[in-house]
Amino acid sequence: MEKYTNSSRQDLLVDPALRSILEGTSSEFGQDFFKALVKNLCHALGTYGAWVTEFLEDCYRLRAHAFWMDGKFVEDFEYDVSGTPCEPVIQEKRFIHIPDKVVKLYPHDPDLAAVGAVSYMGVPLLDTDERVLGHLSVMDTAPMPEDPRKIAIFNIFSARAAAELRRLRAEAELRARERKLSGLVDSAMDAIVELDNDLNITLVNSAAEKIFGCDSDHVIGRSFSYCLSDESFNKLSKIVSGLSNSSSEKKYLWIPGGLHGKSGSGEKFMAEATLSCYQLSRNTYYLLILRNINDRLEAEKRINELQTESRYLREELKLFHNFDEIIAGSRPMLELLRDVKEVAQTDATVLLQGETGTGKELIASAIHNSSRRREKTLIKVNCAAIPSTLIESEFFGHEKGAFTGATGKREGRFALADGGTIFLDEIGELPVDLQSKLLRVLQEGEFEPVGGSRTAKVDVRVIAATNRNLAEMVEEGKFREDLYFRLNVFPLQIPPLREREDDIILLANTFIKNYSNRMGRVVEPLSQECIDLLKSYDWPGNVRELQNIIERAVITSRNGQLNLERAFPEIFAKQSLSSTISAKMIDDQIHTVDELRELERNNLIRAMEKSRWRVSGSEGAARLLGMKPTTLSSRLKALGISKPQ
Repeated sequence: MEKYTNSSRQDLLVDPALRSILEGTSSEFGQDFFKALVKNLCHALGTYGAWVTEFLEDCYRLRAHAFWMDGKFVEDFEYDVSGTPCEPVIQEKRFIHIPDKVVKLYPHDPDLAAVGAVSYMGVPLLDTDERVLGHLSVMDTAPMPEDPRKIAIFNIFSARAAAELRRLRAEAELRARERKLSGLVDSAMDAIVELDNDLNITLVNSAAEKIFGCDSDHVIGRSFSYCLSDESFNKLSKIVSGLSNSSSEKKYLWIPGGLHGKSGSGEKFMAEATLSCYQLSRNTYYLLILRNINDRLEAEKRINELQTESRYLREELKLFHNFDEIIAGSRPMLELLRDVKEVAQTDATVLLQGETGTGKELIASAIHNSSRRREKTLIKVNCAAIPSTLIESEFFGHEKGAFTGATGKREGRFALADGGTIFLDEIGELPVDLQSKLLRVLQEGEFEPVGGSRTAKVDVRVIAATNRNLAEMVEEGKFREDLYFRLNVFPLQIPPLREREDDIILLANTFIKNYSNRMGRVVEPLSQECIDLLKSYDWPGNVRELQNIIERAVITSRNGQLNLERAFPEIFAKQSLSSTISAKMIDDQIHTVDELRELERNNLIRAMEKSRWRVSGSEGAARLLGMKPTTLSSRLKALGISKPQ
C-alpha cells in the first residue's frame, strides 16, 4: 500500500476499472450505493466476492449492508467476528491483505473453506473519532498478489463507503432526536405553540389542540389572533416586537398578567404564558408556552384536599390488619351486630360504650360501611390524643394567621367528613369549652373555623365512643347534659371479651393464622391445654390484649408449638402452671405464688414417683398429668426436680 505514489494516483483518474466503479455508484445512496459498490468493486478487481458491513460492537458481530458472492447478492448476512480474517481489521483498525492460503491462517472460519477462499483483503471504515463503523472486504478463490493499483482503488472506495456509513449514522441520529423532541413536545401538559415572524401558527402540540379546542390542521397557517382576545393579541404583538428588537442576549420572558385565550367554541379562559425567540435558517420564530390557570387552580385545590385527607387517613393505617370483618359467634356479639345492621341504614347518632380494646372503632367502621354514606370518607378522631389547644382547629379547621404556626388555611375534620361519617373516639376526654361547639354541629350542622368569620355548613353523621360513664360525668359537671342526650340517640354497649367465651377461640385462631402468615411460620392448631388456658383468663385488655398475646406466642413459638407460657402476663403464667396440681390438694388457705409453686413441685414429684420416673409413654407422668412430655420436662428442670440416686 505504501508503494502507491501520487503519480500512480494520477494514473488512476483514467483507469477504466476506477471509472466503472465511479459510474456505477455515482447516482446511488444508502443501501443501493452499497450494493452498487460491492458489485462493481468485485468486477473491477476480478475477485470472487466483496462485501461492506456495519460493526455491532455490543455483540461483536458484523452485519452486511451488501454482500456480493459468486455473481449474486446474499441477503441478510451476519457473522461473528471472532476467528475470521476480518477480526484484525476491526481490532487493529488497519488494512489487511492476505494474498494466499487464507484458510490455513484462519481454520476456524467455516465460511472460508465452504466457498474455497484463497485470498482476502479488508479495510476498516472509521468514524471521525476513529471509532469502527464497519469494514469493506474482498475475497477470491485464487491468490491475490499485491497490486498497488488494485489496493489504491480498494482504499479510495473504502473512504467513500465510510463517508456513506457516517452519513447514514448521522441521519439515523437526527431522526431519533427529532422523534424524541416531537415526543417531548407532544407529551407536554402545557400548550406549546410555534409562531412565525408574522405571528402565524406553524406548530401546535396536543395540549394546545385541547386548550384551544381545535386540531392542528385547522389552525396551522392561521394568525394566532384566532386563539386570543383582541386585547391579548395586541399585548403579545408589542411584547414580540420588543423581544425581537432587544439587544440583550436573553431572548425569553414571562408574559406579565398572562393572556386571555379563547377556544374554538368561543369559551374564554385565562392563561399563564412564557415567550421565547430563536433563529432558524435566517427566519425568526417564537415559542409560546401556555397553561390554563383555571385548570391549575382546580388541580391545586384538589391536590390540597387529597393531601389533607391523606394525612388524616395515614394516621388510621396500621402495619397489619387484624381481620377484614367482625368475627363473632357468641350471643352478646350476635345481638350487637343485629343492632348495628338496624341503625346503619339511618343517619342516627350512635354512642358506642365499652371497655378499652373491645373493638369500638371496628364497630364504627361496620356502621359506616353498611350505611348509605359508605361511598364517602369515614374520618376518625381520637379526642384524647389531640392537645386541648389544637383540638378546635383539628375539628373545624383554621384560617391563615389564626394562631402562631398557622401558616396557611387548613380544612378541619368535620369539613373532610362532609357527606360521610365522623368517628369521635374517647368523646369523654373532650374539653368542656369545646362541647358547646360540637353540640352546635350536631344540632344545626354548622361551625366556624378558628380565626374565621364565615359559617360553614356540613352534613355529617356522628358516631361517638367512650370507655367512661358519661352519665356519671354529667352528674359531676364534667360533661354537658344536652350534649350527652344528643349523642345518646342510639347507644350500643359492646360486651367485654370475658362475656364472649365462644369468641375467644375464634379470634385466637384468626390472629394465629394472620401472624403466622406474616412471619412465614407454620403453627399447629390450638391444643386443648391452650384452649383451656385462653378461656381461664379474665382478659382485662379485651380483644386488643388477646391479639398482643397471640402475636407474642407466635413470635416465641418453637417447632410449630405456640408458647403461651411466655405470652401471658407473668403472674398469670405462674398461676396457670399450677393447673396441673390436683384439685383435692388446693384449699382456701393457699394464696401466694410461692405456695402454689411448692404445691406444684410436690405434685410433680408424686406423679413422677407413681410413673417410676418415666416422663413420656402410656404410663408416663405426662399422660397422668395431662401435659405434653416437653412441657413436663421443662417444668421439672425449672423446679429443680430430678430422680433420686
